[in-house]
Amino acid sequence: MKRGLKVFIGLACLLVIGLPVAAQPSSRSIETFVIDTFDSESDQNYMYNGVSYNWSWSVNTSRYIASDYPKMGYYEGCPNSLKVLRKGDPTPAQVLGVKTRFNRKGDNWFEIYPEADGKPFEVPFVGNVTTLDFWVWGANYNYYLEILLRDATGRVHVLQAGTLAFNGWRNIIVNVPGYIQQHSHLRSGPENLVFVGFRVRTDPQEYVDNFVIFFDQFKYTTNALSFVYDGYELKDVTFEDDSSERNGK
Repeated sequence: MKRGLKVFIGLACLLVIGLPVAAQPSSRSIETFVIDTFDSESDQNYMYNGVSYNWSWSVNTSRYIASDYPKMGYYEGCPNSLKVLRKGDPTPAQVLGVKTRFNRKGDNWFEIYPEADGKPFEVPFVGNVTTLDFWVWGANYNYYLEILLRDATGRVHVLQAGTLAFNGWRNIIVNVPGYIQQHSHLRSGPENLVFVGFRVRTDPQEYVDNFVIFFDQFKYTTNALSFVYDGYELKDVTFEDDSSERNGK
């Protein structure tokens, strides 16, 4: 009798362990979010916390930039690997292009960053970001590409995206290190990891008089549910002003 009871209890425990835990998001739920396709200007419609964001792209450079540079614009083009995704789309594919010219060799650089209402706009990431994924057209110059991210404490991190010493399109995938704090436990201040911009640096010995770069299809992979918990929607509730209580009214 006791033996039969033990077997029954053991089977019951196995069934309970095997059942999924309710209201617990999967730690392996990976999604892809597109930041910009570069097919049209200021028409990203990027969704974050139920709000749609749009921005333009701007360029900032080091001091020895030549007069009338940098130049930026949208141009028809697309990596061959992405053309199959546009099959049947009558809208011409476009890419974002930048051309620079510096007056001398050295440690020159320029940054490409989002801008909204005339000010730099930092794009907030959804969830816990694992990789950044984008296409770059290289002109085979010995330049270096970097990605600027601001973490949830306000610190800017520089991620190395490799050399631009290649011709044509290349898909660049950059892992986001685990040591970067992507979320804050505070209800005030920075909330999530944000994208600040791209930075291109010249090699001190490389030519600097006629450089061109293009970008296309900028996206990222993330665990969008990793920081969603039971009652998540209450974190942004606004309480009524309690100044009357402090004044004894």
